[in-house]
Amino acid sequence: ARNIVFGKIINSRTVLQRALRDHGGRDSDSDLARAATMLSRIAESVDGASLDETRGREGEAANCYFSVFNHLITVENPAFRFRTRSRRPPLDPVNALLSFVYTLLAHDVASALEGVGLDPAVGFLHRDRPGRPGLALDLMEEFRPCIADRLVLSLINRQQVHANGFTVTESGGVFMDDTTRKEVLVAYQKRKREEIMHPFINEKVSVGLLPHVQALLLARHLRGDLDGYPPFLWK
Repeated sequence: ARNIVFGKIINSRTVLQRALRDHGGRDSDSDLARAATMLSRIAESVDGASLDETRGREGEAANCYFSVFNHLITVENPAFRFRTRSRRPPLDPVNALLSFVYTLLAHDVASALEGVGLDPAVGFLHRDRPGRPGLALDLMEEFRPCIADRLVLSLINRQQVHANGFTVTESGGVFMDDTTRKEVLVAYQKRKREEIMHPFINEKVSVGLLPHVQALLLARHLRGDLDGYPPFLWK
């Protein structure tokens, strides 16, 4: 659980640092820089933390990261302003996109875990609950910033999704129409075909195979072949 949370925090920091590098010179740069520094400090504090403390660090890091998430959206459209993370239901288009891509990612991670003989329902970081894929939610944490969040930001900033592709229900929930959902699915599949260098196995792999590689590394650790679980650290 500590290694997974450490990986998620470091990858969240990298998302902010990339934004500073790619879109520097904005008024929001100081906020992003402060948040990146704070994430570094939280990541360091995970070492040696108890399970409950680790969960607390993860929550603290998520609050820090999402407090500046709106600065990562460069398109000037009030419909895509991000205020805070909302789930069940998502209350704005950005949260609707995040929740949908997280669901796609969780499904891929669960399939990867099953493929290496691990039960997706038995987690370490997430408490076990009936019907919840705890281990899949664990393993996907390190992928949220670099795969899901970056994809959502790209879709918004490149104006591949539009405000009229979302509807608001009577309860206030925001949902995508079929055209927008298809656009997201196509972009997700395209992203999965991209290749990156895996920092631990030192080989080029497609983004779509990352869950399988991490599931395999986790299985090797649990079976005693690796001393620790090496989280995926995006560079």
